[in-house]
Amino acid sequence: MSANRTIDGITACVFDAYGTLFDVNSAVGKHRHRLGDSADQVSILWRTKQLEYTWLRSLMGRHADFWQVTGDALDFAFDMHGISDPDLHKDLMAAYLDLDCYAEVHETLATLKDRGLRLAILSNGTPAMLDAAVKNAGIEALIEKNFSVEDVGIFKPDFRVYQMAVDGLHARPEEIVFQSSNAWDASGASAFGFKVAWVNRFGQSRERLPGQPDAEIQTLADLPTLLTSA
Repeated sequence: MSANRTIDGITACVFDAYGTLFDVNSAVGKHRHRLGDSADQVSILWRTKQLEYTWLRSLMGRHADFWQVTGDALDFAFDMHGISDPDLHKDLMAAYLDLDCYAEVHETLATLKDRGLRLAILSNGTPAMLDAAVKNAGIEALIEKNFSVEDVGIFKPDFRVYQMAVDGLHARPEEIVFQSSNAWDASGASAFGFKVAWVNRFGQSRERLPGQPDAEIQTLADLPTLLTSA
């Protein structure tokens, strides 16, 4: 990873939710003992199919909200691993409303807010899913607004999703820095016109897509030192 340059002229920080603020693998982690040796594989496949279904439904013009998509993806993962356990399915879905925050999230958000930056979430999640996750993580006092794709009826990386933050925060795209751990989301947001800090938690390779992040960081703790306000 090359050295990052300062990202200038920022008035707002907008965060992806799942994988960026919240650990999507923590849902399975809460019930690991019930899944046994297949726990990690189920978690990976659940997340993979969840994202695939958002892209495919967007291309098909057959939108369903992220709660349904998440349930459908879990159905697929269960089927692939020969699991038939309605109670476990119900409990895993409930756990998705109470995902663990990454360790640095609270302190980083507080630091940014103290500097006068506006903080928001822009996510595929439904309003109810985001409200529950933010409340259960104890960060509701730090987040000004949750932007959900349900307001436009299509998933990321459609540009209509990113436009919601521009309209809702009354800011120009270049005044917003967007954070995501998903390389494809970082590319989409950059192509739209946001400044982007890619939170590369897992040492992924950059996507070969239009739009590249302005900075690559390992955790959100690295973000405050990169930013200068407008």
